[in-house]
Amino acid sequence: MDWWLAYLAIGVLVGFLAGLLGIGGGMVMVPMLVFVFTAKGFPSVYMMHLALATALATIAFTSVASVHAHHRHGAVDWAVARAMSPGIVAGSLAAALIAGLIPTRPLAVFFTAFMFYAATQMLLGTKPKSARTLPGRAGIFGAGAAIGAVSSLLAAGGAFLSIPFLAWCNVPLRRAIGTAAANGFPIALAGSLGYVLQGVRVDGLPPGTLGYVYLPALAFIVATSVLAAPWGARLAHRLPVARLRMVFALVLYLLGARMLIALW
Repeated sequence: MDWWLAYLAIGVLVGFLAGLLGIGGGMVMVPMLVFVFTAKGFPSVYMMHLALATALATIAFTSVASVHAHHRHGAVDWAVARAMSPGIVAGSLAAALIAGLIPTRPLAVFFTAFMFYAATQMLLGTKPKSARTLPGRAGIFGAGAAIGAVSSLLAAGGAFLSIPFLAWCNVPLRRAIGTAAANGFPIALAGSLGYVLQGVRVDGLPPGTLGYVYLPALAFIVATSVLAAPWGARLAHRLPVARLRMVFALVLYLLGARMLIALW
């Protein structure tokens, strides 16, 4: 089978959904990469590591276009983004290094639990209420570290945590979304570095890997996801997105359960 076609298709789907629903690609990409890597006969003991690292590496590329778009509209609070970045980098790098020491099954359980959490949030349509101002330097470092760590373990850009945190701290929603997009790049870069550093110490990985990052999948997914995202963004103004988010939440439940069964 021509596996590059599967990677191109994953990129189209992930990019389209990101543009249409404003979601991060990791929740969809990781289960699909697990399915493809399993079919290719990659070692099961490293399956989640390869999928997480490859998905996170794609975000390092795709987040640049997203940040640029938000910056052009003046929606990025760069002061907040810079304040959060040291904690984000530390948390994301540390979590990726730790993830390299965790077996595939516990990683899969953790990932699936957060998939179900994200799906439930979509179904319920919950929104954070503004309750306070941004914390001081130590508090914002801790928040950034927590966001970076969880996002690195989920191969996510961090928006699903950054936006609620910033909105809770009275940052206007439009600027919270733009600032969360800016946070995605350091999360992906530091997390990818951690997965690379851990993976280069491992024997038995398939050809074409840089650490745990599988380069052929990375290249094809990035190529098509960047092209597909604008399509989804244009359709977002024409389709019943609220209903689509509910359907997508159900798809997340199914994908998470199917991936967990495949790796058990």
